[in-house]
Amino acid sequence: MRIRWHGHSCFEIENEKVVVTDPHDGKSIGIRSPNVKGDIVLVSHDHFDHNAVRLVEKGETKVIREPGEHQINEIEIRGIKTYHDEKDGKKRGENIVYIFETDGLSFCHLGDLGHELSGDLMEKIKPIDFLFIPVGGTFTVGPVEAANIVDEIEPAIAVPMHFKVGGLSLDIKNVQPFLDKYPDEKIHKVGVELDFLKTDLPEETEVWVFSL
Repeated sequence: MRIRWHGHSCFEIENEKVVVTDPHDGKSIGIRSPNVKGDIVLVSHDHFDHNAVRLVEKGETKVIREPGEHQINEIEIRGIKTYHDEKDGKKRGENIVYIFETDGLSFCHLGDLGHELSGDLMEKIKPIDFLFIPVGGTFTVGPVEAANIVDEIEPAIAVPMHFKVGGLSLDIKNVQPFLDKYPDEKIHKVGVELDFLKTDLPEETEVWVFSL
């Protein structure tokens, strides 16, 4: 299994199939464009920094933009409607949380989640191996809310995303305020990509920080 970060909220999860989440076009937000072609592309909402499907699709790509149950080959995907803000979408609209499994591992990508999760939503997500969570604030939950969500869901791995990096033109926080919520021994900086096995998962939550 391989995970590669393409910046912002765009990840490539590769096993036999390649799943790409929330592709951006790069130039619109000041960072490098994603260099990947997905078999499955998940779009959490239709904002310009999350919906650049044309850059990552190929002839047989399946694109999912709606909540509900989806089955593509051996991969089961659930999309759950949430909101891009704390006002039930009145400020920024709806957001889709995606949960999927591949090769015995479970993944949850929270998209641009803008509010803390209710108990019902928590139960729909748990248990989960990898939780991709926005931490930069302004347009999404910030570091405090993100840490609360991680503590409630207790994933094996929490992967911060949607935070300030060099060149990024969006006015959001960097990852450090989120990392400050965890002891150093629980934080692992893994570079731009990581190959791993299910046996590599820890018994207690760790934070894996990808970098460009």
